[in-house]
Amino acid sequence: MARVRSICTVVAVLLGFAVVPAQAAPTLLSQGKPAVASSTENGGTPASAAVDGDAGTRWSSEWSAPQWLRVDLGASSALSRVELDWEGAYATAFEIQVSADGDAWQPVRSVTGATGGRQGYDVTGTGRYVRVHATQRANGYGVSLWEFRVFGTQGGAVPGSGVHVTGSQGDWQLTVDGQPWVVKGLTWGPPAADAARYMPELRSMGVNTLRTWGTDASTRPLLDAAASHGLRVINGFWLQPGGGPGSGGCVNYVTDAQYKADVLGQIRQWVTTYKDHPGVLMWNVGNESILGLQNCYSGAELENQRVAYARYLNEAARAIHAIDTGHPVTNTDAWTGAWAYLKAHTPDLDLYSVNSYGNVCQVRQDWISGGHTKPYILTEAGPAGEWEVPDDANGVPAEPTDVQKRDGYTQAWNCIVGHTGVSFGGTLFHYGTEYDFGAVWFNLTPAGKKRLSFYAVQRAFGGATPANTPPVISAMTVPQTVAAGAPLTIDVAAADPNGDAIAWSAAFNSKYIDNSGALAATPVQVNGNRLTVTAPDRLGVWKVYVMAEDGRGNIGIETRSVRVVAPQPSGVNVAQGKATTASSYQQVGDGAPFPPSNAVDGNGSSRWATDWADPQWLRVDLGAVTTFQHVQLVWEGAFGRAYEIQVSDDGNGWRTVHGTTTGNGGVDSIDVTATARYVRLHATQRGTGFGYSLYEFGVYRR
Repeated sequence: MARVRSICTVVAVLLGFAVVPAQAAPTLLSQGKPAVASSTENGGTPASAAVDGDAGTRWSSEWSAPQWLRVDLGASSALSRVELDWEGAYATAFEIQVSADGDAWQPVRSVTGATGGRQGYDVTGTGRYVRVHATQRANGYGVSLWEFRVFGTQGGAVPGSGVHVTGSQGDWQLTVDGQPWVVKGLTWGPPAADAARYMPELRSMGVNTLRTWGTDASTRPLLDAAASHGLRVINGFWLQPGGGPGSGGCVNYVTDAQYKADVLGQIRQWVTTYKDHPGVLMWNVGNESILGLQNCYSGAELENQRVAYARYLNEAARAIHAIDTGHPVTNTDAWTGAWAYLKAHTPDLDLYSVNSYGNVCQVRQDWISGGHTKPYILTEAGPAGEWEVPDDANGVPAEPTDVQKRDGYTQAWNCIVGHTGVSFGGTLFHYGTEYDFGAVWFNLTPAGKKRLSFYAVQRAFGGATPANTPPVISAMTVPQTVAAGAPLTIDVAAADPNGDAIAWSAAFNSKYIDNSGALAATPVQVNGNRLTVTAPDRLGVWKVYVMAEDGRGNIGIETRSVRVVAPQPSGVNVAQGKATTASSYQQVGDGAPFPPSNAVDGNGSSRWATDWADPQWLRVDLGAVTTFQHVQLVWEGAFGRAYEIQVSDDGNGWRTVHGTTTGNGGVDSIDVTATARYVRLHATQRGTGFGYSLYEFGVYRR
């Protein structure tokens, strides 16, 4: 089974019940109440024997796991303590759980490594039904209890419970069950179903809050796991066009009543479902949509849409408050300018939220300058993003180093908590296990491996002191360009703070060629501080990554760009500048026309492109019968899978001197000796759904 850390007090609650502290002296609620169990060993050890007040009678189960014993308290009750008197067949791992209806259960205490005997636990939670759910036995028997005692107070919710924004202008506070709550959080990436396995690590970091972008039926395991470990969740609701610049979905907030009604219905559904769950911190409606509407509209219509969106947010906030008075409602945007719309049109929000990276330390001044009258939280932050860093020598965003990313998280946290009385903290981006372009830029745990940024957040949140930390790469140098398929040398400088041996690996990414996020691992030769890999065959600007691992679950990652260019063959290009003809060429579209002459102009950035059909050909007239020894094809992304190199003396009768059916694009370097006046590429099968496209068609005499 998955082992979880034991915690002293975990807020837990089921649907329809608020979390409450006991107000009156606790009383024994379970004695003599109806009890049932998953099984009984025999007729002499019934479930009722564990709640009869007789220390000489007991319940015992069949000899298997899991097993449970449930007592019906008869009415909703605020719990304060649970005691278990084990017989020799005790459980080493179990949970104390509560339920409103006897079907859906929430843990209020998780125990591992138990040693039996008499055990007592102070708990906080509300429900009618209480059970002990045993998952691991101490021996080969079942589990057996002399007595199972539940203490508390019967009755409803106590005023002051729940999550609230308290205080006044510039002196606000977020409270959970009457206690101050500073949001020390992360955005959540793994599947909700796997949440329980990650909670001990999050607790060790000092995390108390997680943020999501959507809430539905799959959310419950995350809420359950969070609540059982003392964490809370900011539950998101996605609205179009979520995600800011570049995101899709262009709903019309002025006219599309059906979309707004449908989404509001979903919001009401899930707020009703989870409003009494102890894992809920607040509701967050929308993400970066006020900024993102610029992708859909412009001018006066953009302004109309932003106002309509803000008014719709207010409608959603009112709907949530009508269902749930125990949790605040907020909205996130990536632009503090969006707060002006909220201020004017969304008065029912309890607080504001913002995603900010490189400009996070400007948020405080923006709040002051905007004359705002509500507190806020930071819902995404970290190192400077791709959209706010300068370009490097190859014209692509210069990704911060591992050290700069580490410092970015620290700076973001210090700036946001420095706005005392107004900022309630934040959820930094991102706790995820993805391992791709975006994950390397932002994830604290790519592929589950901890980075410098992970430990920076742990320090900021006051988490556990780490026993071991990652290798630190202090320098990485690559050439600006490299020939396709040639060796690429990477000079690095790195050290491990704990003296661990460093294992190196490398990968390439083609985002700036085809928008792929994937990392493609590549073999690496290590010679001291110099790493050697083979450059990709495809032209364009690539990201090259080096990874330094210490064998203890820690990783350092650095990346630089390198432009892959066509290798320069030896000899004279007898085709350059010569007359060309083709079966077709693309005459319209972005960047068009793409005539056949582009393939022999000696310019590696111009290209010939065909219609989207098979077959296609490109012919060059060398001007006279010429002997050559090499042909170079420099493909754009639309390459030829099957093609032939053909020659002719008169441009009519053709003979094939080379052919392939397994072309893969990039640069094809073909050694072939032939004598002719005309040379033709005859392509019969495309490698993509587009046509054929060549940067260069070189014919070399050596």
